[in-house]
Amino acid sequence: MLFTSTRNRELKVNFSQAVHQCIPEDGGVFVPSDITDVRKWLYFIDENTPFSSIAGSLTSAFINDEFSPIICETIADDAFPHEPELRQLDDNLFLMELYHGFTGKHKDYGVSYLCSYLEYTLQLKGQKAVFIDFTHGGLGAVLANTLRGKKNLKAVLVYEKGTVTGLKDEDFVWNGGNIWPVETELSEAQIKAEIAKVFEDKKLVAEKLLTVANTTNVCRLFGQIFFYPFAFSRIKNKIAGDIYYAMDCDRYGTLMAGLYSWRFGLPLSGFIIPSGTELTNSPTGNPVLLDSIVELSKRGNANPNSPANIERLESFFGNNERMMRNFIMPVPVTSEDIDKAAKELFTKYGIFSDQATAKAYATAMLQGHNVYDEDGSIILMGYNHPALSKPFCRHSIGEEPQTPDNIKAALEPVELKRQLVTSSQELKQIIKEL
Repeated sequence: MLFTSTRNRELKVNFSQAVHQCIPEDGGVFVPSDITDVRKWLYFIDENTPFSSIAGSLTSAFINDEFSPIICETIADDAFPHEPELRQLDDNLFLMELYHGFTGKHKDYGVSYLCSYLEYTLQLKGQKAVFIDFTHGGLGAVLANTLRGKKNLKAVLVYEKGTVTGLKDEDFVWNGGNIWPVETELSEAQIKAEIAKVFEDKKLVAEKLLTVANTTNVCRLFGQIFFYPFAFSRIKNKIAGDIYYAMDCDRYGTLMAGLYSWRFGLPLSGFIIPSGTELTNSPTGNPVLLDSIVELSKRGNANPNSPANIERLESFFGNNERMMRNFIMPVPVTSEDIDKAAKELFTKYGIFSDQATAKAYATAMLQGHNVYDEDGSIILMGYNHPALSKPFCRHSIGEEPQTPDNIKAALEPVELKRQLVTSSQELKQIIKEL
């Protein structure tokens, strides 16, 4: 599979180059330039096919020109010791629980896949790579779990002071681990600006194979594509109509992964999402991308630490407004709608939900009649474990869920007691010392 840039369609690189380079020199983001059709393969998966097998087969389909099927399957087996769960709530309503991973968040899957891919492919080439990312704590906890035992990857993680969680002494570079956490008193925007300056040092980026673990990296994004064929494998023998996904888009990575799944040949009919500040409704009710008002040539470069999936959405749909209308159904959702959805999920199905899952169900409640009237089905995307949203659960339904031990560990505060970092120059010095 080849990749191009959202800002230069003449550019063509393979998957490994897109993963390692992370952001094209033109300042855009990488997107597929050719599409692998997997429709024939879909006939052979069912409810007994493991998630890791689905991921391994698709990895081989994506990059069989670079690595053997055995390597692709090994990458997937290592990345996914856990898998999502799909629950049937009603005849035509399903819940896809994406929080049965290391830390109870859907990002566990994409980060683990990225780390596994890099570990094995770097080993084959005799190379090593370094992540540098801003995190509120969650990404650090995921990387702590996925990098333990890895030989070819390290991570420099930048936290706002007092937000380090989920790390053990064995994870620190100075104790033989793979993570160098640093704290700062800079704001989130300032931190991301300093990290962007680090990536401007092209010599350092090339020397250390510097990259990021967010969905700016196309490998992290592709790790989320596997959600969709997995869901299809679980319901293909239970339904006869169209399949729609209801989700809270967050930074639009999972939506983008779903659109790529459709382009690869997966049967799905659309996405029901809450209206947001970037992807919203026009006065006539149609979906509109507000960023499209400004031409790409007049925008600044993509920041590696700020996922640019809106730009990928623009690239995917181009100027085809009719295509976007056929796939994207933004729904205005209020806080009252979300509370009502959370209560109904609990009283009707006995399900605790985080705010994002409740928001997804709210969109299904508001838009679902159009789907069900055509004998369609809706799959709710449950991103994070409800134990991560206890205040919301108490507020909306008056009860709260139990917290599993793995989530308790991911939330455990860590006191670093090390000097604060204030600039990109200090970050670059740390990277050089790795």
